[in-house]
Amino acid sequence: MDLDVVDENTPKNPNQTPDETMIESTEGKDVPLEALAEEKKLGGNELYKRKDYVGALKLYSEALALCPTCAAYYGNRAATYMMLSQYDKALEDARRSTQIDPAFVKGYQREAKCQLALGEIATAILLYDKVLGLEPGNSSAKTESQQARAVQQYVLKAESSYAKGEYRTVIFCMDKSIELSPECLKFRILKAESLALLKRYDEAQNIASDVLRQDGLCADAIYVRGLCLYYQDSIEKAFQHFQQVLRLAPDHAKARDVYRRAKQLIQKKEEGNAAFKAGNAQGAYNLYTEALEIDPNNIFTNSKLYFNRATVCSKMGRKENAVEDCSKAIALDEGYLKAYLRRAKSYMELEQYEEAVRDYEKICKLDKSRENRQLLQEAKLELKKSKRKDYYKVLGINKDANEDAVKKAYRKHALLHHPDRHADASEETKKAEEKKFKEIGEAYTVLSDPKKKARYDSGQDLDDGEGIGGFSDPNVIFQTFFGGGAPHGFGGFNQGFPGGFSFQFG
Repeated sequence: MDLDVVDENTPKNPNQTPDETMIESTEGKDVPLEALAEEKKLGGNELYKRKDYVGALKLYSEALALCPTCAAYYGNRAATYMMLSQYDKALEDARRSTQIDPAFVKGYQREAKCQLALGEIATAILLYDKVLGLEPGNSSAKTESQQARAVQQYVLKAESSYAKGEYRTVIFCMDKSIELSPECLKFRILKAESLALLKRYDEAQNIASDVLRQDGLCADAIYVRGLCLYYQDSIEKAFQHFQQVLRLAPDHAKARDVYRRAKQLIQKKEEGNAAFKAGNAQGAYNLYTEALEIDPNNIFTNSKLYFNRATVCSKMGRKENAVEDCSKAIALDEGYLKAYLRRAKSYMELEQYEEAVRDYEKICKLDKSRENRQLLQEAKLELKKSKRKDYYKVLGINKDANEDAVKKAYRKHALLHHPDRHADASEETKKAEEKKFKEIGEAYTVLSDPKKKARYDSGQDLDDGEGIGGFSDPNVIFQTFFGGGAPHGFGGFNQGFPGGFSFQFG
């Protein structure tokens, strides 16, 4: 950055008295203050060129102490502050230089650069316009002005995208803005916040940490770090960060809002847990639902809330809702083992065995415990069994039905679907009833025989001589059951249906 060369004959401050403009040297001679100040400035220039900005800053400050009305000295010190990334102090000096000399072009240009670095784009553009008004041929100011206007467009686009939750667009706009104004911490912080809202926490944390290395008291960077911790379910550390932000910047709206929502979210979750433990399932369900509305961006807490609500639904017998909530929990946290286990169990209860097998296979990948492998084998067995005829469903009984229940069910369904009852029905109906009657006989043959029932319940095949083709004729089963006396295994049904009905299978 170019420094300002001040002529040794720079006019003295007209308000100074002769005594104020002279200082006694070590040789006993009076030396003009301006001359001594100029020596300090020249020394500062040499250190600046050697990139010893701290040393240069010291000499420029000494020059200003000797000659506090020199615009160029303020300009040089402003340039040095800028190289040290102390833009607030640089801005103060640049403003002071133009107050002393309203025609000091470099002062306005440096002020514009500071405003751009501080994220005050509109103000920077006005200052560049001022520079070009004073010096229309200033090529560097023209270029910087164009860049500032480009940044302004990216910032406007980023603001509208942020409001709509389009955080990827915000990141794109901030990357472009950073290319044009790499000194602006605001752009980097907004990018970091957007990364956090996209669940890219490591990237967001890295940017926030870089900013804090430059400015250890940057409230916005501390806020981003707290946000990442909060969304990663490190609640206590997140609260510490939000509290620090509010100590540094009591009016920090984002920190205040997320801190309030975080406390509210945790409180609702705890109230839901307490209601569930107290046996108030519906109350727990309502509280978890309210909690889910507080902060959609907190995926880890919300995944737990969905799981908790799924547990409530399961307890209330709402298995389909339990599956739905488990699926939502998994969508937020694909490694959520408890949610997979709860959903798999619900699938088993709903007799959706293929889905249950898929979940248990995933569970075994996440946790290859003996218990989980056993659950997978049980699901596979139930899936195999489900592909056969469900004789319990045929008779309309539960799987724990005893012998009397099996007999009662057979009597009811055999009489209901006996083909002779439907002798006057259409051919289509007759065939359907005959098929149903045959299935009822098959079901009774298996479930009334303890050995066959045990094999059927264990998932073993029944086609080793006793498969579908080996079942007794349904006529004989029916006749035997109702006391017709026909021996087991013989065909023919010649004693008629109770009440005078009779039929023959084709």
